[in-house]
Amino acid sequence: MKVRTRFAPSPTGFIHLGNIRSALYPWAFARSQGGTFILRIEDTDLERSSQESVDVILEGMRWLGLDPDEGPFYQMQRMDRYREVIAQMRDQGLVYPCYMSVAELDALRERQMANKEKPRYDGTWRPDEGKTLPPPPEGVQPVLRFKNPVGGSVVWEDKVKGRIEISNAELDDLVIARPDGTPTYNFCVVVDDIDMRITHVIRGDDHVNNTPRQINIFRALRYEPPVFAHLPTVLNEQGEKMSKRNGAKAVTAYRDEGYLADGVVNYLARLGWSHGDDEIFSREQFINWFNLDHLGKSAAQFDEAKLRWVNAQHMKATRDEDLALMVAEILERRGIASDARLPAICGLFKDRCDTLLVLADWAGRFYGEVVPNPDEAAKHITEGVRPAVSMLAKMLESVAWEKAAISECIKEVLRATGLKMPQLAMPVRVLVIGTAQTPSLDAVLELLPRDVVLQRLARA
Repeated sequence: MKVRTRFAPSPTGFIHLGNIRSALYPWAFARSQGGTFILRIEDTDLERSSQESVDVILEGMRWLGLDPDEGPFYQMQRMDRYREVIAQMRDQGLVYPCYMSVAELDALRERQMANKEKPRYDGTWRPDEGKTLPPPPEGVQPVLRFKNPVGGSVVWEDKVKGRIEISNAELDDLVIARPDGTPTYNFCVVVDDIDMRITHVIRGDDHVNNTPRQINIFRALRYEPPVFAHLPTVLNEQGEKMSKRNGAKAVTAYRDEGYLADGVVNYLARLGWSHGDDEIFSREQFINWFNLDHLGKSAAQFDEAKLRWVNAQHMKATRDEDLALMVAEILERRGIASDARLPAICGLFKDRCDTLLVLADWAGRFYGEVVPNPDEAAKHITEGVRPAVSMLAKMLESVAWEKAAISECIKEVLRATGLKMPQLAMPVRVLVIGTAQTPSLDAVLELLPRDVVLQRLARA
């Protein structure tokens, strides 16, 4: 049996990290098993669905490299198929029309709650054997309800939660089509999973209550249900369920804030799955290691500081040339044109950066005007050090413009003046780059044009 998984978001709001984890795991499982990953957009909620939300889903998945093998498929484009299956179910006696009005349903629920009973449809219009139904009211369009099995239980072995058993007595007859004939969510999901030959459903545990209903529909249609794995909730930093209402950001916001796709994938993978004590790993390692047996059973809590740390590790491991391509785009949006120095600049500064935006801030100092930090200038550019800065500038006028020769000039000034390295390096850094804390001074100066260095040192 070839593995076929799916991610089936509803485009009723932007997709955040908690949502996208439900795409990452089925994608990784399909890749690890040589299977197929399918994207399905569940857009039947016409009032709340939007093209903007669809675009964020597609854009976010594309950025993270979670490319589907099939799809995206849109439920609204499959209405004829749903109606076809509904007609088959009517012919087979699996569904029936229910004329109970909304007001009658509300009154029924109120009575049940007053009697401390579980609110549920009572089967008034269910055509059981030997039962006489009331005449259908005139002018009322009925809903269609699925004849849920009577007696017994729905049992499945969840790959995260273990064995789950729900009594059929707990389940009422599900509405599968509204009065206007449009099908409902739980029914559409089953038809889609059958038609798309889904073998494993990996989704959030907010769907656990839907699962027994869906399993009963699968079996009524004479199909074996897929394997289910229900993932624990992702909590925000305050311990609440991650959601737009609770301050979650769109996935694409992390791209705009300078995170690497591989860093976000690595961090998300560890929000509910583990491979021993491994914290940092490549996308290829994740795919090779991933299985459903090591999914966590407890809710995972998002920690942006940890995400930044993971991202920093991936930045250190990324080729300078690849970082330069991404930083160049950021600089271009800032109106700064880069050049062939950018890979070397990225290589020099990437170890002290946790996002691409921070790296771009450093790189920008090599291409535009630099204003020394006033506090650092006052602290480090003193009367006592200005002669040494002037001496260094004079020596740099004619030296070969490469790191070793520049380093020798710095050492010569230190020998001549008796200054320690920090006493000279810090004021030079403030003048040239704008701040006292940078990588090795000779490496920084080498990456700037000689005339720029001399011009900035002259400000002492």
